[in-house]
Amino acid sequence: MAWSRLLAWWRLCLGLLSVLVCLAPCVNLQPAENINYNLVHSWADKLGMELFHLGDFITRRKEVQESFKDAKVVSRNGASIVDSMAKEIEMMMDLKVSAVRRIMDTAENTALSHQNDMADKMFSYYNAKEMLEPGDPVPPIPTPAPDMDKDIGEPLIYVQPKVVVLEPRPEFHNTPVNFSVSSVHVPVNVFDRAPDVIKAIQWSENLDQIFRDNYKNDPTLSWQFFGSSTGFMRQFPASKWRKDVPVDLYDCRLRSWYMEAATSPKDIVILMDGSGSMLGQRLDIAKHVVNTILDTLGTNDFVNIFTFDKEVSPVVPCFEDTLIQANLGNIRELKEGIELFRPKSIANYTAALTKAFELLEETKLSSRGAQCNQAIMIIGDGAPENNREVFELHNWRDPPYKPVRVFTYLIGKEVANWDDIRWMACENQGYYVHLSETAEVREMVLNYIPVMARPLVLGRHDHPVIWSQVYADIEDTKISDYLWDMNQCENQKADVLEYWKVQDRMLEPSEMHRRKYRRMKDTWNQPLDSKMYQFMTTVSMPIYDRRENANITEEVLINEALWELQTRETRIANILGVAGTDVPINEIKKLLSPFALGVNGYAFIVTNNGYVLFHPDFRPVFQGYILKPAYNSVDMIEVELLDDDRPARDFNPVLMTIRDSIINQSTGSKWMLVKNHFDDMKRVARIKRQYYWTAIKKTPFTLVISYPEQYGVSHMDIRADQEIHRISIKGTNLRSVFSGKRWKIHPDWLFCKHSNRTFKTPEIELLYFLERMSEPGWRWPGSRSAMPPEHAAAMFCDRQLMQALVFDARVTGWFSNNTSFNSKDDKGNEFKQRFGVTVAFLATHSGLTRWHEFHSNAAEESGVGETFSQNNTRAIDEIWYKRAVDQHFVREESFVYSVPFDAGESNSEILVTASHAVFHNEGGKTAPAAVVGFQFQHSALYKLFHNITGNACAMDDKDCYILDNNGYVIISTRVHETGRFFGEVNGAIMKRLLEENVYTQVTVYDYQAVCFESKNDNNASSMLLSPLFHLLRVGKWLLHTALWYIVQLLQWAPGVSSHYADMYGDSNDTEPPPPEPHPEHHGRNGNGHGKKDDEIWLRYLTLHRTRLKACDMKRELYTLFNEKDNVVYNMTAHACERPFVVLPIPFSNLILLVIDQLCPRDGSVVLTVNPQPIDYHLSVNDSLACYKQAREFNRMRPTSCISRHANESGIKLCGKACSVYANLGLLLLCHILSRWL
Repeated sequence: MAWSRLLAWWRLCLGLLSVLVCLAPCVNLQPAENINYNLVHSWADKLGMELFHLGDFITRRKEVQESFKDAKVVSRNGASIVDSMAKEIEMMMDLKVSAVRRIMDTAENTALSHQNDMADKMFSYYNAKEMLEPGDPVPPIPTPAPDMDKDIGEPLIYVQPKVVVLEPRPEFHNTPVNFSVSSVHVPVNVFDRAPDVIKAIQWSENLDQIFRDNYKNDPTLSWQFFGSSTGFMRQFPASKWRKDVPVDLYDCRLRSWYMEAATSPKDIVILMDGSGSMLGQRLDIAKHVVNTILDTLGTNDFVNIFTFDKEVSPVVPCFEDTLIQANLGNIRELKEGIELFRPKSIANYTAALTKAFELLEETKLSSRGAQCNQAIMIIGDGAPENNREVFELHNWRDPPYKPVRVFTYLIGKEVANWDDIRWMACENQGYYVHLSETAEVREMVLNYIPVMARPLVLGRHDHPVIWSQVYADIEDTKISDYLWDMNQCENQKADVLEYWKVQDRMLEPSEMHRRKYRRMKDTWNQPLDSKMYQFMTTVSMPIYDRRENANITEEVLINEALWELQTRETRIANILGVAGTDVPINEIKKLLSPFALGVNGYAFIVTNNGYVLFHPDFRPVFQGYILKPAYNSVDMIEVELLDDDRPARDFNPVLMTIRDSIINQSTGSKWMLVKNHFDDMKRVARIKRQYYWTAIKKTPFTLVISYPEQYGVSHMDIRADQEIHRISIKGTNLRSVFSGKRWKIHPDWLFCKHSNRTFKTPEIELLYFLERMSEPGWRWPGSRSAMPPEHAAAMFCDRQLMQALVFDARVTGWFSNNTSFNSKDDKGNEFKQRFGVTVAFLATHSGLTRWHEFHSNAAEESGVGETFSQNNTRAIDEIWYKRAVDQHFVREESFVYSVPFDAGESNSEILVTASHAVFHNEGGKTAPAAVVGFQFQHSALYKLFHNITGNACAMDDKDCYILDNNGYVIISTRVHETGRFFGEVNGAIMKRLLEENVYTQVTVYDYQAVCFESKNDNNASSMLLSPLFHLLRVGKWLLHTALWYIVQLLQWAPGVSSHYADMYGDSNDTEPPPPEPHPEHHGRNGNGHGKKDDEIWLRYLTLHRTRLKACDMKRELYTLFNEKDNVVYNMTAHACERPFVVLPIPFSNLILLVIDQLCPRDGSVVLTVNPQPIDYHLSVNDSLACYKQAREFNRMRPTSCISRHANESGIKLCGKACSVYANLGLLLLCHILSRWL
């Protein structure tokens, strides 16, 4: 009986066990039911309350708000602000123009008075590249005696460098300068002892006095200079030329300020001979000529290039039948096109000239292009005839006026048919040049500029004032390509050295991905304020030779074999050069008073071409130090992104209408819904903005201001009894309101300035002026820019800003001085220990920042303010300030929390920054007064979160996250995920959050991006027959051989080929992957290092170079769907259909997300905020430049155009004829080689 009962019991247990086993899969289908919605809700509420009470106590936000109770709120008048700012800029620019005009007048008079002086080849001057400072070693005199100079037929001259005392000056970016003299820069292609060059250097030394007088009259002047048509540039104050570049490419005649002042805008068609004789060195020279011509063009010029053999073809197919604007992007496209050109057959000059004339005529009739000067540039090795019929038909219809100039460049040493190609230039008011060496190309090409300047010179009295596009001081865009090449080489070197150390560990997929991502991330680094370059605009005007006639000496052909030097007097119209002065962009920004625009307000300037001179989203540099290929041709509609659903480059008609009004220099206003990205393009805000614009008179610029409509229409102001002079009368010591060291002011704002004094810090400068204001008789200077010379100590103070700053300092003085948070205070010490609070801070709308650091020992106290104040002094321009103000309209009683994006990769303590906006209300108006905040340790926040959630989030079945309003991880159980975008951590859940309207996706287009295309080093057709090409092949063979032996020495793994394919292949994934190694290819050594394997991946050791390319990219950014009472927050988890619960954390910008990990996870879904290329579905031969050209925007032409003068026909100088000398031995050798090779 007992046995039977035991057996029955056993059967019952087995039955129950089988039922449980059967039900187990069903239980696993309901894992999300384990996420208790109410429990998660309690977590979110408790965490939000804890953090809010912490912030409320630490920041004393209520006390701060109470401090501003005596201020008033007034309406902001945008039209009045933009008009006032424009007038300030106009006054400043007028001063610069006056200085340049004085340089111009002095130069013309000085050159005329010294016209009969003899050139002194031993003349000593301050050479910017050679002059010495006291104590510098004097270079030895060259021995033995220098060789004979082949060009001038006499010994080269050595003149000992001059010594000058230089002193660093902050107004010149701490460049050592001397204000007594000027220095001279001579390009590498100019011989400074040539008679015309040294003579101009001699007489231009007399400009030093006017330079000094100008600086005395206007101490805000930057560099002043005279660029000579002979090539040198005289610059004041004197300074040494920088030597941290591999080669000095600078030539003032190729800078935009020189080119645009020396000639009126130009339409140019370049014709390049494509006949079979244009090979080898001739092709190299011809391409160099074309590239140099392109370098002389600016954004007001238009150009196209055609090659011609039997047919006439554009070098860039999509540019056919049009002239394109000569901006950096289009010029780069043309240069790449000409590099691919290969000569073919017989050249048809008639067809080429006809095409050029028809294109220029059509351009003029359709009112496109420059609508001023027109020219045809012909590059070839000789024309079979002069094509007189073509010129009669197109260019000689209205004698003596010839609308199109013709410039001809004869290429080659031994050319016989030079007379026809010279005739084309001489009969069409152009210039003829014969080129036989690459070294002489630049100097010869630049001869066309004085010819096109003749109408200007003949006019005598009209000196156009030219304002240049923004540019990077003395930098050349060619340096960008060099720096990128060096960057690639450094990467390859780093990989080799790293592999030498770690061997196969370097080839692990995770390590390869980390290294690749890091380098991609470097290329995305686009700082808004790069310290590497000084961005300028320059005002310049031409300087004319006032002589009407001059004696010239030239070779004259007496008969077919005899040339003779003859001197004769002839009519001339020469340009001596260009005078100019720089205006740093930062100096213009200081006149804009950002304080008047408020938080998230900004101003920018637009040129006549629609390009921005500066803009808060102007990003000319990538990777921190490399200029972008088309950095200064950023259109305003490419940085003002409307909040609409249009695809890339389908710009809203409303925005286009506003742009037209701006470039036409009208006055107007408009509001628009826009997308503003910030924080390295990783966050976005969608706001309604108000725009106002007006012209800056007598310039091609228009000023635009913008501010948010939601909180920018009103601003804080002080009452009359709070003004500085009244509180001073009452006995308040102005300096006392800035006591202590725990305060700073915005370093970039212009509070007060002293023209003749510099100060170590902005704070010291402020205290100096506060003392002056306390003195009897203080008066506020009226203008920022007007500095009357009679005022020996000219000063300026922004009255409105200073009044607001002093008021803010008075009412918030208690914040830094309050001692309630020292280590003896129980509650303060509790917060210090529990939350790891490091600093509490306050920043006001007037640019004042105060802070109080929490410390527990004397060692910490000694460094008070250093950590925080070094990186957080820009008040309303700080990210935490802007985000706090925006968050105020989501929920007033809340803090904004953030961590660095790279927090998870950092080995140091992570700090969380929290900020809260304080608004002041009066009479129904509200305005942001200040932002308070604090920083605390991330580890303390994690500990708080863990204490609230218990072990629930530490279990394997749940994953808990705290995300901010843009989708970045604030808290994760895996610390390395901190700061990362959640879509990269769990793309599937992020996608669900999008679908359920927790987050909204916002597409932001980046029209200033840089891409990297494969660079073929052997695309120059001239290399096919050039001896240099064979030398390069030998060198390449030696390099490969050396690399092969290095590989054998290091015994690298066969798998390295895939690594090099990833790292150095085409960044656009056009490089084919290496083939998989076959077992039979393995060597006998058992390590797989057979020769066949080496051949497979050895080619990856040679750097697969890429070249920089301007491109468009887009980022998908995210922001919380801020609709109140969002129903998604009431939804519970439901099995694996919805394996998560998401809830807002009260009083914050955060959400709490709890995920059931037992549900299957789709790891293939990845959402990213990283930039992605935009596919415009272009044809194979098209590029972004083609796409943009087909959608070109309107532009306003410069007001000055001087392209003709009645007396120009009397000038007969059009270039020298060439001499042909036959070398019988060379001809015989060529004949033998042609027969036997």
